[in-house]
Amino acid sequence: MNPTHLVPVATGPAVRTGPVPVPVPAAVRFRAACPDCRGRFELAAGALRLAIGASSRTTFYTFTCPECAAPVRKPAGERIIELLTGGGVRTLRLQRHPVTP
Repeated sequence: MNPTHLVPVATGPAVRTGPVPVPVPAAVRFRAACPDCRGRFELAAGALRLAIGASSRTTFYTFTCPECAAPVRKPAGERIIELLTGGGVRTLRLQRHPVTP
């Protein structure tokens, strides 16, 4: 049996290049815990925010605890970034601006 190779076909003058957005199911949920009230729960992608900075100190994710309403900020390593972005969490890329006198 011969393998089938799929190749994108251009159907007009506009050819898109780059990554193709992958649809994320609305049912994606992330397990989280609150350091204040020690509550454990699941959050939808819309309840989380990911900020990617220039270093590990400036890369983190945030959410509001649904049990005690405390704002929570936790560091995000490479694996967490991969899971959150793949799960449809909104991402903010932080840029460093030079200081002007």
